Amino acid sequence: MAIQKKNAFSRRLPDLVTEELVSVLSQKKSFEFKQLFEVVHENLRQRNAASGGEEMLRLRAYEKLQNLVARGVVKKSGKSYKGDAAALAAMAATNAQAAATVVSKT
Repeated sequence: MAIQKKNAFSRRLPDLVTEELVSVLSQKKSFEFKQLFEVVHENLRQRNAASGGEEMLRLRAYEKLQNLVARGVVKKSGKSYKGDAAALAAMAATNAQAAATVVSKT
């Protein structure tokens, strides 16, 4: 019997799109998606992390935003999104700790 190897990556770096969404939504403002995406896209371009085309990035950002809404850390009212600062700070701390763990294992 042959042993199958697992070729998938087990350690992944933190998601930069989610990280930027969290940092922008931590402000006390509410954003419509278009405004939010413009800020996130500009921040990612400054970090040289906006690759893969703007439309793909827009789709990924929308998906990540909907995941944050589903988790309850972002509130959606109509077309506006507003982050819960305490929940986003806790999530950012958890992500930073996970990133440090991944980096220390490599």
